[in-house]
Amino acid sequence: MDLTDEGAVKQALANIDPTDVFITTWLRQPTEAENCRVNAGMVRNLLQAMDGKPLRHVALVTGLKHYMGPFEAYAKARPVTPFREEQPRLAYQNFYYDQEDEVFAAAERQGFGWSVHRPHTLIGYAVGNQMNMAATLGAYAAICKETGRPFVFPGSPQQYEAAVDVTDGRIIAKHLLWAATEPAARNNAFNIVNGEVFRWNWLWPKLASHLGVATAEYPGHAQPLEEQMAGMEPVWDAIVAKHGLQRNPLNKVVSWWHSDADLGRVIENFTDMTKSRDMGFTAYQNSLRSFTDAFDKFRAAKVLP
Repeated sequence: MDLTDEGAVKQALANIDPTDVFITTWLRQPTEAENCRVNAGMVRNLLQAMDGKPLRHVALVTGLKHYMGPFEAYAKARPVTPFREEQPRLAYQNFYYDQEDEVFAAAERQGFGWSVHRPHTLIGYAVGNQMNMAATLGAYAAICKETGRPFVFPGSPQQYEAAVDVTDGRIIAKHLLWAATEPAARNNAFNIVNGEVFRWNWLWPKLASHLGVATAEYPGHAQPLEEQMAGMEPVWDAIVAKHGLQRNPLNKVVSWWHSDADLGRVIENFTDMTKSRDMGFTAYQNSLRSFTDAFDKFRAAKVLP
């Protein structure tokens, strides 16, 4: 179903009467103005197609760019950490805000409840995802191992040393279900992360050990993956053949640009979970295991060696 096509959405959903809708998709565009137009339009098309149906709850998944700003203005603001839900919107165009406004307006018209979920970097098993750090770091490690280079943290000194958190795909799934079924959560926005913080200077050698690759001392400056890994497609193809992996092209497995954006930030970024805790959501996820479990799933599926 093409969510950008209003007519196609209405036709596809004509005979479907959902009570709960979970909106987790987006389409990356070259400018934030286009991000706003396209991504808000997809939400609007979907919810217009729900008019007159027995819709009870709509959950919208956005993220921490709500606090840090869109990619065009990424981290230009200096939001106070830990990020809290009551912090005001930034004075930048942001497709998250436009998506929220579409949900709020439709809820007012149609009478359903809503929740907004703001994860940090999502960690889990997915192939072909545009924002997949676990697969990206796993492929980076495999290429380092194949070419004899060390597996070095590619991001900024600030990210290497500062407190940070992530969101396991399993914990956001629990959070979505909780918010859809907990009356107290109705019509609220929530942060959702694993529930602990870590530092990359602690985590990086543990990831290297799990992936079986040699690391080296952090050089004190960013070395973007998009630059380091340019032209590595033949190396990846050789790894695929050598280990009998799924025949996925490198650009289907990795998202260098996204991991560079996350690991290259020059501001601290971690998240407060008090609001969810106070309402009864107590799930927790070990962040090291978020990565190692994802690596193991990719290996078992023959996506990574």
